[in-house]
Amino acid sequence: MSASTRRILPGFNLSLGYTLIYLSLIVLVPLAAAFIKTSTLTLEQFWTVTTSPRVVASYRLTFGASLIAASINAVFGFLFAWTLVRYSFPGKKIIDALVDLPFALPTAVAGIALTALYAPNCWMGRLLEPLGIKVAFTPLGVLVALIFIGLPFVVRTVQPVLEDLDTEIEEAAASLGADRWQTIRRLLLPALLTGFALAFARAVGEYGSVIFIAGNIPMVSEITPLMIITKLEQYDYAGATAIAVVMLMVSFTLLLLINGLQTWTARRTGKVR
Repeated sequence: MSASTRRILPGFNLSLGYTLIYLSLIVLVPLAAAFIKTSTLTLEQFWTVTTSPRVVASYRLTFGASLIAASINAVFGFLFAWTLVRYSFPGKKIIDALVDLPFALPTAVAGIALTALYAPNCWMGRLLEPLGIKVAFTPLGVLVALIFIGLPFVVRTVQPVLEDLDTEIEEAAASLGADRWQTIRRLLLPALLTGFALAFARAVGEYGSVIFIAGNIPMVSEITPLMIITKLEQYDYAGATAIAVVMLMVSFTLLLLINGLQTWTARRTGKVR
């Protein structure tokens, strides 16, 4: 075998085999088990479990708050990444390191910290209460927690793209008549959509940081992962997997749409460039 054809990793067939086996054991088998357990329910039972008013309310809160949190993070995460890449200021390395704090911080600790900050008798809570704003133990608290845990995904996705984007490209685009928004949209939108999708996916499945600040009030601040845990505690395993399957299908559909939009944007950007 010549040096030009030598590969560090095994050949394609062996690598593909390892990939499929690993993917099956880690992802496909557990997901298949959820569908198999759900199939023990009749269609009527499945519909009753997954469309009860309490569960539907949790869908609205979980997916609605996740979409809003991911959208907010897409805007402010981009601004955060732009500031870190384009400007120098005192304490920049410390702030850059703090971006990763939600990655390293246990989710339960994050939830307790946010609750201690925004509870009515705590520092931020006392300041907001006279304004009629209540964060802890409300859907707004869920949104705050999801923003906190999702911000790093956008920043760390957009930041490398900005670092690789030479300022000369921006100047060339400006000289050709493109405004800043057009430059951002054509060069950074695919990375921004990726960060949005990652932040949304993390928010949908978040549990630890949310249950403390949410208050878990039925029909008000209960998230779907909590409904699954509640079913498991009641030994209703089929009901838990039924809710999980609905959550999985909705999440997969939304992520598929986002990825499709990302692919379309990348192709369109490639044609423009």
